[in-house]
Amino acid sequence: MNYGLYLSASGVLTNLHRQDVYANNLANAQTVGFKPEFAIISQRDPESVEEGLGFDASHDLLDRIGGGVLAGLQSIDFSPANLEHTGNPLDAALEQRNQFFAVLADAPGSDQVGIHLTRDGRFSRNTEGFLVTVAGGHLVLGPDDEPIQLQSGPVAIDPGGQVRQAGEVVGRIQVAEMSDTNAMQKRGQNLFAIDGPANLRSVLENPSVKSGFVEASGTDPIKALMKMIDATKSVTSNASLIRYHDRLMDQAVNTLGRVVA
Repeated sequence: MNYGLYLSASGVLTNLHRQDVYANNLANAQTVGFKPEFAIISQRDPESVEEGLGFDASHDLLDRIGGGVLAGLQSIDFSPANLEHTGNPLDAALEQRNQFFAVLADAPGSDQVGIHLTRDGRFSRNTEGFLVTVAGGHLVLGPDDEPIQLQSGPVAIDPGGQVRQAGEVVGRIQVAEMSDTNAMQKRGQNLFAIDGPANLRSVLENPSVKSGFVEASGTDPIKALMKMIDATKSVTSNASLIRYHDRLMDQAVNTLGRVVA
């Protein structure tokens, strides 16, 4: 086995993963409430350490070279982004990094509907009169995890998250606070699922909502572009090393390994 070829291949695969993550961040630079991800890379232990083979099966040179790199779990940056004024009475934004709107959405890969969280506060009214998200048409939940039924006429959201019509309160948008944002996983359409116990989510009794505003994307397009370019260069460099190792093996087999009769 060509050890250098193996290490270069791990570099290509890992940096392709980085490239995908940063390309997705860049593609969502204008997506309301989008939270970018970090592509975490970790060093892989040499095989003698990873497999616990001991000193008898170890090779000092190969152990010092290492075992290449691995793509680790992706980390989400929940830092609050800038708020943009829209003037739309059904737009709302949150300023605290660990607070989210709660909606009902389909779980990926199944027909089950569950509670998901989002920072995208663009809301509308569907044909059945319920308050829904503009992205995906998911039902917006109140403090009791029930959908908010609207009446006919203009709708407004006050700073406390209360939904008002004709001066009367017809519901209140649930603002949920997460005690551990590391337990949240992206589920598409700007939604997050909770991968952990239900008590990680707590409903705020007195939330603070910015009506008429939306949260901008958390992606810095310049930084995302530079990171994607850096990942692309790493892919190209490791691919060049693969070609180099391939030429070395070709020469070793067809030139150095030739037996002169």
